Amino acid sequence: MIGFGLPNGMEWIIILVVILLLFGHRLPGMARSLGSGITEFKRGLKDGNKEGAKEGAAEGAAGGADKPAASDEGSASKS
Repeated sequence: MIGFGLPNGMEWIIILVVILLLFGHRLPGMARSLGSGITEFKRGLKDGNKEGAKEGAAEGAAGGADKPAASDEGSASKS
């Protein structure tokens, strides 16, 4: 009985060579787009952290001035 299992060392090398022959001309472009995607993702994370810090600082500095006080809401609804 012939057993089919995982490829051994030499078989992996042959598989990798075949893949490189088939897709070798596309690999540099794929690696370049993957790298630029990772860079853009990191830039987005960094910008998001900056915006979050600015919003938090603005809320702290305003002291909640943009929110009406509880007494203002009650008097506004009565009139």
